[in-house]
Amino acid sequence: MKKYLFGTAITAGVLFGAPQAADASIDDHGSLSYGDTNSSVNDLQETLKDEGYFHGYTGSRFGPKTLSAVKEYQSDHGISSPAGSYYGVAGPSTQDSLMGSGSSGEQVAGASTSSSSGITSTAKQYIGSPYVWGGESPSGFDCSGFINYVYAQHGESMPRTVSSIYSASTKVSSPSPGDIVFFDTRGGASHAGIYIGNNEFVHAGASTGVTTSSLDSSYWGPRYMGAGQI
Repeated sequence: MKKYLFGTAITAGVLFGAPQAADASIDDHGSLSYGDTNSSVNDLQETLKDEGYFHGYTGSRFGPKTLSAVKEYQSDHGISSPAGSYYGVAGPSTQDSLMGSGSSGEQVAGASTSSSSGITSTAKQYIGSPYVWGGESPSGFDCSGFINYVYAQHGESMPRTVSSIYSASTKVSSPSPGDIVFFDTRGGASHAGIYIGNNEFVHAGASTGVTTSSLDSSYWGPRYMGAGQI
């Protein structure tokens, strides 16, 4: 198993020593939880992937796949249970176990987190950029190129085409800011954008370039397929 030091900013005084009985016995300093976005999450995902718990593309966002992987790992290793307040949170006990119990001198990073608002803010920065078929830079985007570019600014990687992104995503019943919304414009998932809240999304339209549209519009509403998270 690869040994990862979760994150690059070292938090003084938080050291891995003897294994702790449960995450509930420690405070939140250095913990990683749902919604966190930073490089430490990528390290966590890579380590869980090595252990066979995380499947798919890794990135910097602690989303549904990471949550599921952490819970499964905790259950299998007796670190926490569904009744525990730290179930699904990668606290020092979970990180210690993943990195090898008793690995003296290893330190836990203090996670500098940001919410999905970072993704939506980045998406909005490129409103007005032109549409270019196959484009994946501010000089010109197509719809999936735009999504790939925005998520890449936050350490996320994903498939290049809308249909592949749709297949790789974890579907959600209703979108949250930063989620990807999908549309059927010519049979199957063929267009997508980034949800920014209030039933609006940012996307690269062939006739509009990067713009904001509403899920309630007469055009997009009937074509809406649902939302997903990577």
